[in-house]
Amino acid sequence: MKIKSIIRHCLTGIALAGLLAAGAWAQTTDQQQDRKDLHQDRVDRNADQRDVNHDRRDLNKDRADRNADNRDIRHDNRDIRHDRTDLGKDRSQLAKDNQEYGKNSAQSQSERKDIRHDRRDLNHDRTDRNKDVRDRNKDQRDINHDRRDLHADRKDRNKDQRDINKDRKDLHKDRHGK
Repeated sequence: MKIKSIIRHCLTGIALAGLLAAGAWAQTTDQQQDRKDLHQDRVDRNADQRDVNHDRRDLNKDRADRNADNRDIRHDNRDIRHDRTDLGKDRSQLAKDNQEYGKNSAQSQSERKDIRHDRRDLNHDRTDRNKDVRDRNKDQRDINHDRRDLHADRKDRNKDQRDINKDRKDLHKDRHGK
């Protein structure tokens, strides 16, 4: 009877030791997995931070380009106003010269030449303005796109930071059992 009791106690002890060893092994693999997760989350967060910085630089460059295009548009509009004024003055001068000297006089021919030149300048300034407007609109689209990218990258970075914090808590719990 005593031998059966000893054997039963030994088997119970072996089973208990096996359970404890399995629990310790599971805890060790848990810690290893948490460390790997923590490392990967840090790598992801750093990559997302680089993306955020890159998007901010792109956004600032696009804003500078848009502002330069707005400045060019204002300058072109001022040139257009001046050309229109010059054109109006030349037309009124042509009417006076036609009345005073005749339609085929040298003064009238000179005024017609000035009018052609002013029209060419006006058309050139309009073309420049329209190109600047297209560039500005493209820059604004780029700004909107970069803002969306920046928002998404910040969201990813913040999610990775939350994952890091969670993994650190898990590691602490695994080490100290709390």
